[in-house]
Amino acid sequence: QVHLVESGGGLVQAGGSLRLSCAASGLTFSRYAMGWFRQAPGKEREFVAAINWNGGRTANSDSVKGRFTITRVNAKNTVYLQMNSLKPEDTAVYYCAAAGSKGSRVPVMEYEYGYWGQGTQVTVSS
Repeated sequence: QVHLVESGGGLVQAGGSLRLSCAASGLTFSRYAMGWFRQAPGKEREFVAAINWNGGRTANSDSVKGRFTITRVNAKNTVYLQMNSLKPEDTAVYYCAAAGSKGSRVPVMEYEYGYWGQGTQVTVSS
């Protein structure tokens, strides 16, 4: 059974930083691209960042480009999201997801991801 468990969320002031982690189990981690999505209250879930199987390629949404960085450590079955210069509009539940994907491809669409975590709350105060 596949499990994706996010951690690292919390309350931070605007301009601050957080690092989210997502620990995966029950799958061959290196065979999956990994992504982060978020959902703010009253809004649809949206793409944040993604990384291919070996970390060689990444993608970020325009809203987080230059502020958020996605990385992975396959030996630890873990993907990270470093979030800097946080803004109140970054407040959301952040979800980790896994997509079976080979090569350099970086999935950015929600439907491409077959496994999801439960989410971790990030709240940025102004």
